[in-house]
Amino acid sequence: MKRCVFAGTFDPPTSGHRSVVETCLKIFDEVVVAVAENTAKRPLLGVEQRVLLLEKLFKDRKGVKVTSFSGAAVDLLKREGTVFYVRGVRNGADYEYENMDYLASKKLMPELVEIFVPAEQDKIQISSTLVKNSVRFGKRLFDYLPEEIREDFLKMTEEKDV
Repeated sequence: MKRCVFAGTFDPPTSGHRSVVETCLKIFDEVVVAVAENTAKRPLLGVEQRVLLLEKLFKDRKGVKVTSFSGAAVDLLKREGTVFYVRGVRNGADYEYENMDYLASKKLMPELVEIFVPAEQDKIQISSTLVKNSVRFGKRLFDYLPEEIREDFLKMTEEKDV
C-alpha cells in the first residue's frame, strides 16, 4: 500500500487543503493528514479542534487518516512508514520556502521523496491566515472553508471570542 503524509498547521483546514488531499488520493492508497503542533506559530484553534475539523471533513473519504504530531516532519514520516511527503504550493514564495525545507529534510532522511502539489487555479488565493484574519475582522470568507466544517469552525471561533 502506498501512503503519503500531508502535514501542516491546518488552522483552519481550508478548501485548498481539501483539494491537496483529493489530489493525493488519485496517487496514493492512503493520505495521512497530520496536524502539526507548531511552536513557532500562535494558532487560533487548538490541535484537538483542528483534528476534529479534519476528521469531520474526511469522515466519508476512504483512505484518509488524520493524526497530530510535534517535532520534525522526517520523524513523522518514519512513524507513518512512508518516504512520501506532500506539500501544497500556491505560488513561487510557497515553492521557495518548501524547497529550502525539503533540502534540509533530505539531509536528515536521504530516502525522502517530496511531492509538490500546485494549487488549483480557483484556490491560489486561499490561506488559513486569510480565513483567520477575516474572522478577526468580522468578515466571513465562506467559500474558503469547506461547507462540511464551516459551522463548526465558526462556533469554535465564537467560543474563543475572536
